[in-house]
Amino acid sequence: MTDTAPAYELAQVNIARLRHPLDSAELKDFVDGLDPVNAVADASDGFVWRLKSDSGNATDVPVLGDAWLIVNLSVWRDAEALTAFMYRGQHRELLARRREFFERLEEAVTALWWVPAGHRPAVADAEDRLLHLRAHGPTPYAFTLRAPFAPGEEAAVSRSA
Repeated sequence: MTDTAPAYELAQVNIARLRHPLDSAELKDFVDGLDPVNAVADASDGFVWRLKSDSGNATDVPVLGDAWLIVNLSVWRDAEALTAFMYRGQHRELLARRREFFERLEEAVTALWWVPAGHRPAVADAEDRLLHLRAHGPTPYAFTLRAPFAPGEEAAVSRSA
């Protein structure tokens, strides 16, 4: 049996609105955890790519025109690989403390979508997917872990669905 490269990979974006400036004492644990958590992500089975600026992370990448928002944009082999990373280790510990670091937002802050293998989405793509999810709920164009769609379904469905 021969291995074939996947046709699609899973892109994910999540945003968060900071409660305090990144250089504040209140966010020290979060900021101190960025490099170790990113290193674990980078080494995780199924990890493909993540957005980073010259700082090595993406906390200084603008998103949705809001200076208090930070963005995480990455690509994974599939939802199983993403969730395996999300809910283990130091990422899980920081996730459990998210209300200390970030404001609670009522609208969707995470969106997933399938990209052709090898494609690296831009922040504008991520913003578009997140705004689409907020406007239309989960569709093949932008969905959630709780309401997933299979790779390739988007091609059969109109973007405004």
